[in-house]
Amino acid sequence: MSLAALVVFADMGFSTILLQFSAHEFAHLKFDENKTLWGSQKHLERLATLLRFAMKWSGGMGLIAFPMILVVGFFILGQNQTEINWVMPWVIYGVASVFVFTNSMLLSFIEGCNSVGEVQKIRFLISFATVVSTVCLLLLGAELYALAVSLFVGAVSGTILILYRYIGMLKQLYVIGSETLHDWKTEILSLVGKYAISWVSGYFIFYIFTPIAFHYYGTIEAGKVGLSIAVCTAIFGIANIWMTIIIPKMNMLVSQKDYETLDPIFKKHLILSVATYILGIITLFTIITIFKDYVPFDERLVSPFSLMIISTGWLLQIIINSLAVYMRAHKEEPLVIPSFVSGIYISLATLLIAIYLPFEYFFLGFLSSFIWGMPWVMVIFEKYKGGKIGTK
Repeated sequence: MSLAALVVFADMGFSTILLQFSAHEFAHLKFDENKTLWGSQKHLERLATLLRFAMKWSGGMGLIAFPMILVVGFFILGQNQTEINWVMPWVIYGVASVFVFTNSMLLSFIEGCNSVGEVQKIRFLISFATVVSTVCLLLLGAELYALAVSLFVGAVSGTILILYRYIGMLKQLYVIGSETLHDWKTEILSLVGKYAISWVSGYFIFYIFTPIAFHYYGTIEAGKVGLSIAVCTAIFGIANIWMTIIIPKMNMLVSQKDYETLDPIFKKHLILSVATYILGIITLFTIITIFKDYVPFDERLVSPFSLMIISTGWLLQIIINSLAVYMRAHKEEPLVIPSFVSGIYISLATLLIAIYLPFEYFFLGFLSSFIWGMPWVMVIFEKYKGGKIGTK
């Protein structure tokens, strides 16, 4: 899964750009009872051509990036001799990721149309289908095939759900987009380069740990690292919902230059996100403490000391991510340099720790990057707060 996260090289932040741009256009449109759009014809045409451009872009990137990701996976997974049959599951997983990628682009576009609740329901149902099929296949002895096949199940489920709910809008925009021309390259590609640096850096900030642990410490430690990161990421994802649900609204308010409404909403949801994450981490450590004699957490997760380092880093990421969402609502990417520097720093620091220090200190580079990175991001945020820098 950490290798499949190389999908950031195909996305390069385009899904976020797509959400932002669709939200800025949807600020002048509305849905009717049939889930078709009405409002400003100008913005309706721009939204239709945006969808057409997005599908062409994601299709092209998928064809280029995913074969490369498969090759990288073969190279890294093939370094250690093992009796585990991983080749075909990896191929299936990689191919299924193409369909997941396409669904993700469509959902980002729809989410920008002030449809966060609907999109989150669809994502939940996709996750539910994926998890249930994974568990069933594991119980049937499918081993790694369970992860690969269940991803396909989730992808197909996602496509069906998207078409069932939004076929009217998609048909409408397809017809309008076929009859209208708009050069989105000029507006979007200048941002894609900046987002690409930030998103690719994000891989080295959040996903580089498992491959490094796999190489220097072995499969057992890599498993602990992967599962520990997954647990903290899940808690982060739940807490971040408070911010996710207002992203389209934030973009719409920036488009309308209504900062008197935007800033109090942002502050409230930032506090809720932080509070929810802290509650989640407290719950995690409480469960580990109470049930440690009944469930072998030490065989599945990193030590409590290392887990505290990871969880503290993700706490600071909750704040940084929220500030980034606010700034990116202005159709800009101001965190290119901080992301790039953090990616290099974390990769080098983690590599050096793996070579010279015990496994216990593996995540010190991760945490320290947030300690010196947070003030840097806050200084940049002050330039955008309250509309000091207007939207393009």
